Amino acid sequence: MPPVTRRFLAFDLGAESGRAMLAELEDGRISLRELARFPNQPIRGNGALQWDVLRLWSEMRGAFDQMGGETLDAIGVDTWGCDFALLGERGNLLENPYHYRDTRHDGAMDHVCRLIGRDKLYAMTGSQIMPINTLFQLYAACQSTPRLIDAATALLMVPDLFNYWLTGQRHCEYSIASTSQMVDATTRQWRTDLLQDLGLPDRLLQPIVEPGTMLGPLRPHVSQKYEGTPVVAPACHDTGSAFAAVSPEGGAFLSSGTWSLLGAEVAAPIVTAKARALNFTNEGGVEGTTRLLKNISGMWLIQTCLRAWSAAGTTQTLDGLMAAAADHSHTFESLFDPDHSAFFNPPDMPAAIAEFCRQTGQTVPATPAATARAILESLAFKYRSVLESLEQLTGSRFAHLRIVGGGSRNRLLNQFTANAIGRPVIAGPVETTALGNVALQMVTTGNVGSMAEARAIIQRSFPTERFEPANTEVWERQYARFQEYRETATA
Repeated sequence: MPPVTRRFLAFDLGAESGRAMLAELEDGRISLRELARFPNQPIRGNGALQWDVLRLWSEMRGAFDQMGGETLDAIGVDTWGCDFALLGERGNLLENPYHYRDTRHDGAMDHVCRLIGRDKLYAMTGSQIMPINTLFQLYAACQSTPRLIDAATALLMVPDLFNYWLTGQRHCEYSIASTSQMVDATTRQWRTDLLQDLGLPDRLLQPIVEPGTMLGPLRPHVSQKYEGTPVVAPACHDTGSAFAAVSPEGGAFLSSGTWSLLGAEVAAPIVTAKARALNFTNEGGVEGTTRLLKNISGMWLIQTCLRAWSAAGTTQTLDGLMAAAADHSHTFESLFDPDHSAFFNPPDMPAAIAEFCRQTGQTVPATPAATARAILESLAFKYRSVLESLEQLTGSRFAHLRIVGGGSRNRLLNQFTANAIGRPVIAGPVETTALGNVALQMVTTGNVGSMAEARAIIQRSFPTERFEPANTEVWERQYARFQEYRETATA
């Protein structure tokens, strides 16, 4: 008898693009096939930066037509975190969700922290305090558009919105809820008292469900052909799905994409004064675990530089830029903290980097290659800094760093990271977010017995690459210089 093939559809939507990935499980191995890929570019109207979720929804629905008549065992959705949609009384979308880099919520974090207290806010939620978090966005929305908030009947995080459109069910999956700064990391429930203290409408919050929850059958108007297919909530935050795909095995994790998220899977939240001082977040993991991690500006820096150079008439490819950045003539010319506020959303990223270098008395990068080299070296050093903080909090020495996601294809950054941290880097798989999404689908539908088994299947199905540290003495000296520039910038 030929082996039975099980098929799982993962919608993986990132801040730059979305994909529909079809996974096939056969004879203990997984293969992935891209059914559809589409850009996820925000739109600007009336000065606001928002996500075009209806276009994304249209692309998702179109992916079912690319299936080619194959059977389908389950469906799952994961997306970026923090942003949310508001529904009206008929379940209609009231407006496009705001982008986390929109200026509407500028200053909201500082205002909320003055009202609640930064220490108390961290103690209540265990979340890294960042201006992009849902709490601050909702506070800003209530201040700027109170009548719209009054008209709303539900708040759904972005993947929960798509799950609602797929099934008609309104829930909030825990891993995505944990990016909101509105959830207690210990009880894994909403902090309605926090919203009440701020005068925010807790009536909008939907019931929280854990990763691996069966949400319901696919509705017929989405796809008549696949009507009734189970829709599973994976770890709906893309980073949660990325972590779910790979076994810890004594290492720390770095999910590398537009954002870099560095952390470890721990059994329980760490909500201590030290964790607050280091500004780590406790995000929801699978099987009751917590992802203790820190958000770092990742390939966003390179992406925005490429766009700026293209707008100025200098076209660069990523591969060409990385090849040029490998030139040793630009080694350690310029270093900076990738998370400095100057680099959050500048109109011209290369100009912002150049200005920082002028202000700190460093060599100003004169070419795209020099700018890219400075970004990669600075990211590698920031990874080391965050890794050291993670080890302080967990009391563990991590034997290696596992880099997953699209950024794991950047071999130059992988090698720089190994050099900076002084220990091996294991890169891959690239598609861990989609694979983690699929892993929860397989377990929830009973096609795989456990997450450990799902991770083992992924491990033997996709190769990894190992990078050993080199020139560590040179990198050690330059790390001290990087730390000096970080302290100068924050003084």
